[in-house]
Amino acid sequence: TMYGLGSSVWTENVSLAMEVALSLKAGSVWINAHNLFDAAAGFGGYKQSGFGRDGGREGLFEYVRPKWDTRARPAIADYDLKSFGETVAQRPTISNNAAPQVQSNGSTLPAIDHTYKMYYGGAQKRPDATYVRAVMSAQGEVLAHVGEGNRKDVRNAVEAAHKAAPGWGKRAAHNRAQIVFYMAENLEMRREEFAQRISQLTGQSLDEGRAEVDLSVERLFYWGSYADKFGGEVQETTLYGATVKVNEPVGVIGITCPDVNPLLAFVSLFAPAVIRGNAIVIVPSEKSPLLALDLYQVFDTSDLPGGVVNILTGDRDHLTKYLAQHQDVQSMWYFGSAEGSKYVEHASAENVKRTWVSYGKCRDWADNEQGQGPEFLYQATQVKNIWIPM
Repeated sequence: TMYGLGSSVWTENVSLAMEVALSLKAGSVWINAHNLFDAAAGFGGYKQSGFGRDGGREGLFEYVRPKWDTRARPAIADYDLKSFGETVAQRPTISNNAAPQVQSNGSTLPAIDHTYKMYYGGAQKRPDATYVRAVMSAQGEVLAHVGEGNRKDVRNAVEAAHKAAPGWGKRAAHNRAQIVFYMAENLEMRREEFAQRISQLTGQSLDEGRAEVDLSVERLFYWGSYADKFGGEVQETTLYGATVKVNEPVGVIGITCPDVNPLLAFVSLFAPAVIRGNAIVIVPSEKSPLLALDLYQVFDTSDLPGGVVNILTGDRDHLTKYLAQHQDVQSMWYFGSAEGSKYVEHASAENVKRTWVSYGKCRDWADNEQGQGPEFLYQATQVKNIWIPM
């Protein structure tokens, strides 16, 4: 069924009841009972039964925002949402006269033309179309080329994510933590390489690049530690028995990253989704995607299963359009323009997709209140209440 509000399991076998209760995609599961409610336990659905909650601590999240976020929702009713994401048209490959050059022994030699592939299903994949875009340094030099993703690439990546999601969500949380800790260790080993890349792309000093890499490593350790510390709790209701709140993965999450802090923002967004058992399709910084693409080897050497993290490059809004329209993406995180935020909410309504959008608000990703914390855990999970009478 496409709905998932309430369900019940009837059996005298307690272990079987719990296995079925955890497998059902519904917001409330009653065991040997039905329609039990209490204000201390949140009530709400999965899938096309919606995603909000009434009651419980999670119900309060519907009415609050982080204390640092003082933005007002902008008036953008006049935006033309019908043409959103269509500016990409058919891009030609970059002309040969823009090829990067290097200096060697006083003479100019053409550099190797480095074109990055997409990354999904645990492997590097060629883009569906034959179009690429140049990635420029802060000084205007071409550093490399990346593929121009389209609707077919989105479809392929979402399919890879769906294959990986069930197994990843059922892995022991401690194992997920180990994998993220390995990522942090492997990233730290390549600190200088990533710092130089940040300096090339953004124009920051090498020390500023090192600081961003160090913060990214620190954030990976932070989120790795949360892999087994947000599983749920027992709620105190009027039921004679136990009402167990379980924080479960949302499923497949589409994420589009901002251009600021291209490495730190990427890590700050993909890590909380992954540690809580989700599979993701993520679009890195449109201006500086190379930092995310350089993480291929980090993922491959950290025992991350194929399909858990899928990376697409290209025009942020063009790819956002097809992620938001996809009927089998359960949540969409968008950190871009106000117009794009409005479109994500508009397009996601069709299959009741959860959304988390910025409305053009630029976060301070280095700040521990804005770049990590309970807000991210809330967006990366959905709550199931299992009612177990004595």
